[in-house]
Amino acid sequence: MLRSFGDGFAPGFTRPAPTEAPPTPLKQSRIGASMRYPCRKPARNQERCNHRCPDTGRSGMATRRHRLIQRREAVGHTQESLAEAIQVDRTTIGRWENGRGSPQPWMRPKLARALRVSVEQLADLLAASPATFAVASTSRLTNIEGDLAASVATDSAESMLFLRFSSVSNVNDTVLEQIDADIERLAASCVSTPVSDLFHEIRALRQGVFDLLRGRQRPLRTSHLYLQAGRLCGLATHVALDLGQYRAAATHSRTAWHCAEFADHNGLRAWVRSVQSLIAYWQQDHRQAAELARAGLLFADGGTIAARLLSLEARATAALGDHASALRAVETAGAARSTATAIDLPGVFTFPEAKQWAYTGTALLALHSRPHVNRAIEASARAIAMYESAPRQEQSSGDLLAAHLDLANAHLAHGDLDGVQAKLAVVLGAAPDRRTASISSRLRALSALLTEPAYSGSPLALSLRENVAEACARPALTNPPELPQ
Repeated sequence: MLRSFGDGFAPGFTRPAPTEAPPTPLKQSRIGASMRYPCRKPARNQERCNHRCPDTGRSGMATRRHRLIQRREAVGHTQESLAEAIQVDRTTIGRWENGRGSPQPWMRPKLARALRVSVEQLADLLAASPATFAVASTSRLTNIEGDLAASVATDSAESMLFLRFSSVSNVNDTVLEQIDADIERLAASCVSTPVSDLFHEIRALRQGVFDLLRGRQRPLRTSHLYLQAGRLCGLATHVALDLGQYRAAATHSRTAWHCAEFADHNGLRAWVRSVQSLIAYWQQDHRQAAELARAGLLFADGGTIAARLLSLEARATAALGDHASALRAVETAGAARSTATAIDLPGVFTFPEAKQWAYTGTALLALHSRPHVNRAIEASARAIAMYESAPRQEQSSGDLLAAHLDLANAHLAHGDLDGVQAKLAVVLGAAPDRRTASISSRLRALSALLTEPAYSGSPLALSLRENVAEACARPALTNPPELPQ
């Protein structure tokens, strides 16, 4: 939140300077002619002292410099730490803030640096702050028009100070455009590049955006930065998901949601809910996964996000055994794709048709009926064909391996171990850095199915289990050491 340096209270009135007697000369201090003591004229049996003392806003009274105090507190200084920073005594700071003295000209640049203002702004902060005080008699209201004019002039200085403050920005449109371009490039690279190769760049760019948000910029640019921060947290979520670090993924996703709220961006809100649904799904919380997917639909306002969320709902409800909801979500996802109009960001921020067929295959396979298994084979085969015919940078190795594993499970459901072996060979032959945590989880689930009594006497089933166990024992993705556990 932007802060002004102003006090925010109404200007006060000062008593006009007396005309009947010249001011009483002030005593020289013992430490130099430039420092003067406030008036200590005895008041017993006399009128109150009428002459003006230095650094006061009204006769005989020092005016507390509220704006100077507020600025010191805004930059995190106490009187003691500020005194230490500019090498003066703490009581000196107290005198300046109480209006009993002013810093010498040679001291002002050092004080301005400590308060992170210019010398001109410091002069504004040292100007007497307006204050309200009780009116003792009607005689103190004389020349009110002149005092009001002086207060208005002082008040305009407050506006000038805030103008200078709010005009400073740490980001411009060119910087925002470059960050957008970097996010699009990284999002596209996440599809086909191992996350271990991208982690450090995603992290550095995200930290840079966080640092910019800690500075000051115009409100529209702040909103843009929050959108960028949310997308980068989304990419970090994908990194953690691929590595099976679900707690870290959940943390990144919550921060992404927070940024989406500040940016007030429905597209990002919907996308974050889809990623949170993924986290819940791979933690075997299928009910929560379905609820998060449905919650995201409230914010789906274009592009392919509705098809993504409905496909996630189909997988989760199928895993719950809710056949009707799963089939309805599959059909609705197909309809949502046919009506998608807006263009998504590339890479992991979009939901290609091939990926939708892969999700459909997984959902139908989980329904465990022969007709649905046959449909799952068709869907998974279609996903593989579409990915293999796409440009290399759009070929999602994770989705390709997942579709092959779904086909292996479908063949197993039909009792076709040779078909299982053929599809499993593709997955086991993939480079280790292409095998994400979800692929390893699918491999272990398939191995568990091969231990069922129906396959206990099969040498081929035993060989397949051994191959899967060997593959799962080997390290898969490299875990970047800086990734929080």
